[in-house]
Amino acid sequence: MTVLVVTNDFPPRQGGIETFVRSLCDELPDVVVYTSREAGDVAYDATLPFPVIRDRTSMLLPTARSTRRAVQLMREYDADRILFGAAAPLGLMGPALRRAGARRIVAMTHGHETWWAGVPGARQALRRIGDAADTVTTVSSWCAEQIAPALSPGAVQRMRRLTPGVDSGRFHPGCGGQQIRQGLGLEGVPVVVCVSRLIRRKGQDTLIRAWPRVLQAVPDARLLLVGGGPDRGYLEELAVRYGVADAVEFTGPVPWAEIPPYVDAADVFAMPCRTRRFGLEPEALGIVTLEASAAGKAVVVGDSGGAADTVRHGTTGYLVDPYNPAAVGARVVGLLTNRQDREALGAAGRQWVEAEWGWSRSGEVLRELLDV
Repeated sequence: MTVLVVTNDFPPRQGGIETFVRSLCDELPDVVVYTSREAGDVAYDATLPFPVIRDRTSMLLPTARSTRRAVQLMREYDADRILFGAAAPLGLMGPALRRAGARRIVAMTHGHETWWAGVPGARQALRRIGDAADTVTTVSSWCAEQIAPALSPGAVQRMRRLTPGVDSGRFHPGCGGQQIRQGLGLEGVPVVVCVSRLIRRKGQDTLIRAWPRVLQAVPDARLLLVGGGPDRGYLEELAVRYGVADAVEFTGPVPWAEIPPYVDAADVFAMPCRTRRFGLEPEALGIVTLEASAAGKAVVVGDSGGAADTVRHGTTGYLVDPYNPAAVGARVVGLLTNRQDREALGAAGRQWVEAEWGWSRSGEVLRELLDV
């Protein structure tokens, strides 16, 4: 019962979907991955306990050539279960792989399929993907609501929720934050951490705009932005413009394996993510928020798409208006100035993640869907 995973979202490329797909591979008993080329992939693939076949291109698309290659891999590895790491567009291979002998096909959806559901042409393609799959999975209740209208009634009935898990053994209080603080010269000061790619949707600019208000109440507070991305220069200029450059620290890209200590370095975790481009670019879930909760951190999260599923408002942290820097700053200040409150929220968050967001639960759902 070998599972062929067909995906563009796979390490060493960094991102939440990449982490999701990679971690699910560990939950399957026999797996082979067909994915795109990426810088550093040879060294990375050599560390894995299962085979990874890289396409010659940096973007795997459902072309006739790549579909033939997927069929060849099915036969070579005797794979009769298919997992599409992201339904659109690779799920369009589904009918051909079914004809080649696929017994079960699961197509995972994340955030970008929500705009497919609303765009003519793409909407029809998503419907074909749903009809070709045994199950279309969604990462959040919000994503399910957005995608369902584009699917046929039968595909909607077969939809299931499949969420990322959190390794609470890696993300836990005391998992290395003190060393990070020492290395960055942040000992003894209040620290707010945001871990994410530096792109507009994640809301790092909102944190910078809020920081003058934070400094008025907590003069020694520091903002630690963890990750790389195209907005680095813009955010650095914004910090200068708002007069907070000395209070904002950029780490640059950090490998996924080294992320837990950076989360643990926080007094508060904040990611005021927002929906952009007229609703076509939402936050599908935001697993890093749950990782922060697992590390015992109070969280401040933007109310965008499925992000609300990652926080129990008032119990593990707070949802905020991501377009309102003043409101974001007020929540951050409230937590930085009330240690008892933030520690209670962090403790509740860890308890919630341990109870409901473990990888074993995600793996159990996926194995059921694939019938392995």
